[in-house]
Amino acid sequence: MVPTCKLFSALIGSSLVLCGALGLSVSLAQQGSSPKHSNVSLEAGRKAYNSSCAGCHGLDGSGSDKAVNISGGARVRQLSDSQLAGIISNGVPGTGMPAFRNLSEAETRAVVGYVRSLQGKLKAQTLSGDAERGKQIFFGKGECASCHMISGQGGFLGPDLSGYGSNASAKAIRDEIVKLRRAPAHGYRSAILVTSDGDRMEGLVRNEDNFSVQFQTRDGSFYFFEKSKLRSMELRENSLMPTDYSERLSAGELDDLASYLITASPAASARKTQRKDEEEPE
Repeated sequence: MVPTCKLFSALIGSSLVLCGALGLSVSLAQQGSSPKHSNVSLEAGRKAYNSSCAGCHGLDGSGSDKAVNISGGARVRQLSDSQLAGIISNGVPGTGMPAFRNLSEAETRAVVGYVRSLQGKLKAQTLSGDAERGKQIFFGKGECASCHMISGQGGFLGPDLSGYGSNASAKAIRDEIVKLRRAPAHGYRSAILVTSDGDRMEGLVRNEDNFSVQFQTRDGSFYFFEKSKLRSMELRENSLMPTDYSERLSAGELDDLASYLITASPAASARKTQRKDEEEPE
């Protein structure tokens, strides 16, 4: 039998970094039946993926220069859940994909389940809001697009939400929007830097290690600093996202916004296209 990690490497090459920055590990390498994806496990998988994996694969799993497309790539989609779990467990030797060994079996299934949801393998849910009105709120009254992007449109100060609603329920999305306290996602932590010349800069810490920091200012410019040459770096604990959406938007508008985020995901678009193709006569 070919080891799972070698099979995966042969299928998609050595560039895969599944959950690359994820400080998680996995002890599961089962070769049994496919895991069942419950709402609870999918929510856990979504949180883990969005906070750590999206930096390489993107929130919608479409990949980047750091990692392959895991939502639309045919070869990845052909892997069984057990094979995918085995990749997470064993890693891919010689690449940036490490072996994760600290997650329980249920937590591993949550990550695998979320990847499957990005691939559009879950059934569409019934929505109570109007997605078209939600789109108008996203780009208008809600001012979401000032920080977030969907399908290439919007801002960059917050995470790309193109795939955010791929598996989340409308209620989970509403709860997240109106949350009063939230920790900023990796790569989106705001800070104030003072350079050696005394220049004060506000923006986001995109990447950081013990010696250096990659910084993006609000106008989109990128800078690379050696920490030893900075006068100061003040990290802010709270997310830039406003906490007054429960007052700014009505219950109906929150439903509309949640519906838009769900229907705007690549998985939802794929399901819609597939249904259309099936309905058209030959």
